[in-house]
Amino acid sequence: MKFGTFKAIALGAVTSTMALVGSVANAVEIEYWQYFFDARVAAMDQLIENFEAANPDITVKMTHFPYADYRTKVAAAIPAGEGPDVVQLFYGWLNDYVAADLIQPLPADTFPASMVDKEFFPMVQAMKDGDQYWALPTAVRSLALFYNTRLMEEAGVTAPPTNFAELQEAAAKMTKRDGAGNITQVGMTAGMTAQDHHWWREGLIRQMGGEPYTDDYHTVAYNSEAGLKALEMYVGMADGDDAITAFGFMDEPQAAFKAGRAGMHIDGSFRIGSLNKTRGLKWGVTELPATADGTRSNYSSYWVNAITTKATDEKYDAAVKFMQYVTSDEAMQVWLDVVGELPAKPSVGLTDENANNEVYGPFIRGLAYANTTKFANESAQRQLMVEMVERITLQGMSAADSLAIAAEAEQKILDEYYAD
Repeated sequence: MKFGTFKAIALGAVTSTMALVGSVANAVEIEYWQYFFDARVAAMDQLIENFEAANPDITVKMTHFPYADYRTKVAAAIPAGEGPDVVQLFYGWLNDYVAADLIQPLPADTFPASMVDKEFFPMVQAMKDGDQYWALPTAVRSLALFYNTRLMEEAGVTAPPTNFAELQEAAAKMTKRDGAGNITQVGMTAGMTAQDHHWWREGLIRQMGGEPYTDDYHTVAYNSEAGLKALEMYVGMADGDDAITAFGFMDEPQAAFKAGRAGMHIDGSFRIGSLNKTRGLKWGVTELPATADGTRSNYSSYWVNAITTKATDEKYDAAVKFMQYVTSDEAMQVWLDVVGELPAKPSVGLTDENANNEVYGPFIRGLAYANTTKFANESAQRQLMVEMVERITLQGMSAADSLAIAAEAEQKILDEYYAD
């Protein structure tokens, strides 16, 4: 080997080594936090692997906690300069996170509001303040009607219901009672602790011609003729000898459906993964029932990712890159395939393949007529709906009186929240 050739090889090796050392020296690690849900963790593992392959100088460490502990741990870690650089949060928590100085706005040059407004479903605009976005989702959710195909066949129901009348008829055929008249199998699940409080607010009330709130969700508006009609219809499903459901049946509506003891069940697209893992359960899904004149309404929600105030300098730059990837079309398709939650962009969700999918399609089509509730305190507002139904079903109060009590109590929550 000639000396010059040897020298070139040696210099090349030195250069490669120096590049490697430089790359290691410039490497940065960021932390990503989300609550534990097995499908979500699996999806994020895949996204992190893809991102790190494309960005070898950035490492993403994922940490997850049980849902019950999640908000507490986030609130304690970030002010101490610890914890996540990118964090997942429920859209309804945004105001709390901003007020507590836990997150910072997305950079306008990378996420210009005009681009986000154009590319994402309109519901994400709840994350916008003026001309800047604070957070963005990878996926969104809507509601649909799950049905047990075996129970439908046994009852002689030939097709899933498309409207309220068909829903009542199908549920009646699938409801079973014992010799004492007690319901042993419900035709339709019911319970405000699950997704029904969303269905009642953004679905039934609007289908009856009303609005759940006005003034950008600052003012309760459901104490109205439409709200009363929606409430009477809802609690009426469990009333009398022809009841098609029972509140509290098997404790949780989703448990009754998974156990094969319920003919139909309203739930979110996030339930798909767990139902697929339920042995022996044969199910299908269709859009929420319409009114007789074809009026439809749905509820949509989402979890978002945001850059925390902990992220500065090179960690901030890495966090911005990671945010770009997890809100990309590629990431949204991965999330749909693994978790079952819907892409946050029409460019992904409304492809022919996805929109016409027999499982995802009903949820994706439901986004076209969905509304997103802006909660001040979701758990407290949900509890008021639980108590509203209990006053009617357990205490015998009139629907009108119970509705008025709920509206007054919820308005107080909203007034106190927005006053602060």
